[in-house]
Amino acid sequence: MKNRFLTKLVLLSVFSCPALLSAQSPAASSPGKIGLINIQEAIATTAEGKKALAELDKKYQPKRTELQRLQQEIASLEDQLQRQSTTLSDEERARLTRQHDDEQTTMKRTQEDAQREFQLDNQEIGRRIGQKLVRVINDYAQQNGFEVVMDPAAAQVPVYFAAKEVDILEDIVKRYDAANPVAAELAPSTTPATRPASKPAAKPAEKPKP
Repeated sequence: MKNRFLTKLVLLSVFSCPALLSAQSPAASSPGKIGLINIQEAIATTAEGKKALAELDKKYQPKRTELQRLQQEIASLEDQLQRQSTTLSDEERARLTRQHDDEQTTMKRTQEDAQREFQLDNQEIGRRIGQKLVRVINDYAQQNGFEVVMDPAAAQVPVYFAAKEVDILEDIVKRYDAANPVAAELAPSTTPATRPASKPAAKPAEKPKP
């Protein structure tokens, strides 16, 4: 059973203010121009964010596997206690019950520890990428005449409609990736097969002398 804290890898927002940016641009062509961007989605869409999420998932895969194993053992003990309720001796029933309780305690502690560590790692990713993302948004807003850039997911005032042109997520992600390139994963180096040495060409047979 996958645990709730690992079924979704959602980066925590690093911004509490709904108006992420207020930038006055002297070259603004349209006063009151507002841009919208979902910060969590932007962080997860950048190449750096995708790589960080993949690494985070890989890091916690052993914990997920361990929790699945514990869940299966607990379910097996519960099934055994139920099916053999009339045939188990008091001593065996008490032993299985203690084992069941111990497994539940272990699972709870493992889950709580993993969740706490996961949240800390998650927040660190959000802070690291979010700080650089804000600088990209700031530059973009000033260069394109935006007075305010907001996160509709974090805004206290709901956004019921927004024209496609005001969603700047795609442009911001492109700028972020260009400013923060992520090295591609190198494939394992393979040594090309050694080609067999070519045999020297055979000399043509000499014609018999008359």
